[in-house]
Amino acid sequence: MVATAASSGSLPPDLFDTTTLVSLAATLVMLGAGYAASRKFLPANAKNSTRVLFVWHAFDALIHLILEASFLYHCFFSWIPVSSVSAEDIASKRFYMPEPSPFLGRPDRIYGSQAGAIHGNPFAKLWMVYARADRRWGGPDLGVISLELLTVLFVGPMTVWVCYEMAMRRSRVNVLMIIVATAELYGGFMTFCPEWLVLNDNLDCSNFMYKWVYLVFFNTLWVWLPLYALYVAISEIQDAFAVRDAVTKGKKSN
Repeated sequence: MVATAASSGSLPPDLFDTTTLVSLAATLVMLGAGYAASRKFLPANAKNSTRVLFVWHAFDALIHLILEASFLYHCFFSWIPVSSVSAEDIASKRFYMPEPSPFLGRPDRIYGSQAGAIHGNPFAKLWMVYARADRRWGGPDLGVISLELLTVLFVGPMTVWVCYEMAMRRSRVNVLMIIVATAELYGGFMTFCPEWLVLNDNLDCSNFMYKWVYLVFFNTLWVWLPLYALYVAISEIQDAFAVRDAVTKGKKSN
């Protein structure tokens, strides 16, 4: 989801620090939890597509309701006084401050993961790892927060609902998957399109990890899996319509 790459340079010294490794491990744990849930709640003979999509939506729910919810928490409740940092730090964009209006009308405060990390919060430190690649996640970017409010409050519960309907083997899950997938694709576009229009001003594509792992791999998961969910759900709905049409034609012929 990166349009252009920044100039290449030497690898940053903190590329594989403890916080980074813990952050990547936490993502794998959530994926493992999704798979374990599929083993518990889906029948052993469940179709491969059903199991893949159950794991995906369970993983998606954990990301939205734990990690992204923590991002929102720090945007609204973690702050440090502007007076505690130097003017040079602010001018050099070391701290993210929304322009042109101050966040929550408080020009005297710096909000977001950047503030939570200074206070030592582990979730804030996790987001500051990702913010090395996309600095908007270090602070209260207004576009990102607006999307995350919808994602956490609406899409997160919807993904849990999808998993529940799959476990109950209810066909209406296909309609829910279409809603969730459409929301994910739209949200991804609205997250990165503003950056494309300013030539990725907030993105750091200077090394493999930032560009291909953080920005491309992790973000395109929310492109390819929703597209696959759309394909499966629409196919199931089309099959149902085909059966109904066949029954209707049979009744007319009689």
